[in-house]
Amino acid sequence: MTRYEKIKADLKVTPKTWLITGVAGFIGSNLLETLLKLDQTVVGLDNFATGHQHNLDEVQTLVTKEQWARFRFIEGDIRNLDDCREAIKGTDYVLHQAALGSVPRSIEDPIATNQANINGFLNMLLAAKDEEVTSFTYAASSSTYGDHPDLPKVEDKIGEPLSPYAVTKYVNELYASVFARTYGFNTIGLRYFNVFGPRQDPKGAYAAVIPKWIMAMINRDTVVINGDGETSRDFCFVDNTVQANILSATAHELKGAQVYNVALNQRTSLNEIFRAIRTELYGDKLDSVLTPEYKDFRSGDVRHSQANISKVVAQLGYCPTHDVENGLRVTISWYINNLGGSLDYGAS
Repeated sequence: MTRYEKIKADLKVTPKTWLITGVAGFIGSNLLETLLKLDQTVVGLDNFATGHQHNLDEVQTLVTKEQWARFRFIEGDIRNLDDCREAIKGTDYVLHQAALGSVPRSIEDPIATNQANINGFLNMLLAAKDEEVTSFTYAASSSTYGDHPDLPKVEDKIGEPLSPYAVTKYVNELYASVFARTYGFNTIGLRYFNVFGPRQDPKGAYAAVIPKWIMAMINRDTVVINGDGETSRDFCFVDNTVQANILSATAHELKGAQVYNVALNQRTSLNEIFRAIRTELYGDKLDSVLTPEYKDFRSGDVRHSQANISKVVAQLGYCPTHDVENGLRVTISWYINNLGGSLDYGAS
C-alpha cells in the first residue's frame, strides 16, 4: 500500500474539513471531486475570474447526494481579507489554488496578476496563520526556475524570473519562508509543471496547449505551435497533482516552508504532444489538414523544463499514477464526452 492509499483510507475513517481556494477552476474542481469521494467536508472559495460554475455542476453529478451536502461554496475573492477569513474559519487543511495563471496574461496585465497572486496569497497566508490551521499547501510554479539552465530542475537551484507571473510565484515562496521563520507557521509549496486533464478550459487567449489543441483537432481547426515545436515540458496529469496536494496536507511531521516539484521527471516536446493527441483522436486516418502551423517563440517562455522529483518522492511518498500517454487518453476521452465535437476522418 502506498502512502497515498493509506492516507485516503485514514481520511475515510477520520474525515477533516478542507478549504480549497479556486475551487471552480481546473485543479480546484478535481481536488473537490477527490475529497468529496473520500467523504471529507469541503469549503470552496472562488470569484469565477477563471473558474466556472459548470465545473462544480459536473462534480455534483459525480458524487452522492450525501457527499455533495458536505460541500459549502462561498463566492468571494482572495484579494479581500474578510472573504479569506470567512472561508477559512473552522477548517483543518488549506489547499490554496486560486491565482491568475498564464505567462502571457501576466505580461499583458502585470497589475492584475500581482493583485491576485501576491496580495491574494498574503491574505490567505495571514488568515490561515491566524486561524491556526493544521496545514497550508499552496500552488507554486515551475516558472520560479526562470533562466536557470540545469535539467532536471532541483528545488534549491533557481534562476532569474522571466515573466511577471514567475515573479509573483517566487514572492509566494518568499512570504511562506518569512512566515515560517517569523511566526512558526508551516507551509508546503507545490511547484506544478504543466498540469493537464479533465475540466481544463480550452477556450480563451490564455488556454494551455493540451486542451486547446485537443478541441482544435476535434473540430479540425488549425493548431498553432509557438517556435519550432521542439520546446519541451514535463507535462503532469491532474490526478498526480491531486495526490501531491493530499500528501502535502497530511504531512504533519514537516516543519518550516517546504517546496516540492510535482511532475514526472520526463520531457515531452510540443511536437510529440501534437502527434500523440492526433494519433489518439484519429489513429492512422490522417490527412494533410491535421498539420500544425508554426509561429514565433512566445515571450517569457523557457526552452526546456523538466523536474527532479526525488525530494517529493522521498519526503511525501509521491507516486504518480499516470504518465503523459495515459493522462492524454483520459483527458481526450473527457473532452469528447463533455464538450462535444465529432471526429471527421475525411477531408475538411
